[in-house]
Amino acid sequence: MIRLYHFPLSPFCRKVRLTLAEKKLEVELVEERYWEPSPDFLRRNPAGKVPILKLEQKTLSESQAICEYLDETFPTPALMPRDPELRYEVRRICAWFDDKFHDEVTSKLLYERVNKKVMKQGYPDSKNVKFGAGRIKFHLDYMAWILDQRRWLAGDIMTLADFTAAAHLSCLDYISDVDWNRSATVKDWYAKIKSRPSFRTLLADQVPGFPPPAHYADLDF
Repeated sequence: MIRLYHFPLSPFCRKVRLTLAEKKLEVELVEERYWEPSPDFLRRNPAGKVPILKLEQKTLSESQAICEYLDETFPTPALMPRDPELRYEVRRICAWFDDKFHDEVTSKLLYERVNKKVMKQGYPDSKNVKFGAGRIKFHLDYMAWILDQRRWLAGDIMTLADFTAAAHLSCLDYISDVDWNRSATVKDWYAKIKSRPSFRTLLADQVPGFPPPAHYADLDF
């Protein structure tokens, strides 16, 4: 049995969950309060972060490394292209969301509104929330510009880039922080991702004290 130590509203954990589900790999989900690290948790990953994947005798960390390892170990369906240029573009888009989008949007909206309360770290910083609410517009517009030229974010086939973006946006959609009316192109792209069987467990997530909006699990929004 594959075991994933995770937190439900972590975009990095969701990225790994989507990859596992897309490859039809059964996994045991173990929710980890990573902000209260136990000695066992730190032995699994001294960096003190989730996700952590236990696969046979291996313990894997860092979402991008985990996903690429899974794609190479379980190659069907492929989530990374063979062509070096296309593979570069997948990694570029993944980094865009895991670094820039995370820093400018996810950390300013999700972490302020949810994580602070869950971790008992005080109240949301209104300046951060305002900044994140402004920056997500730029990112949605950038996605719309890309998707006007391609079927998917990194090219004409669905890749890990799409799951990475969807992982971040799904967390924000859980707290109603995505304006899906801003771009019909982005909304249609997300609807295609959201309707995949691999997305079902994400749509069933429930975080105590934070019920999702009615549209969150609605495949037709």
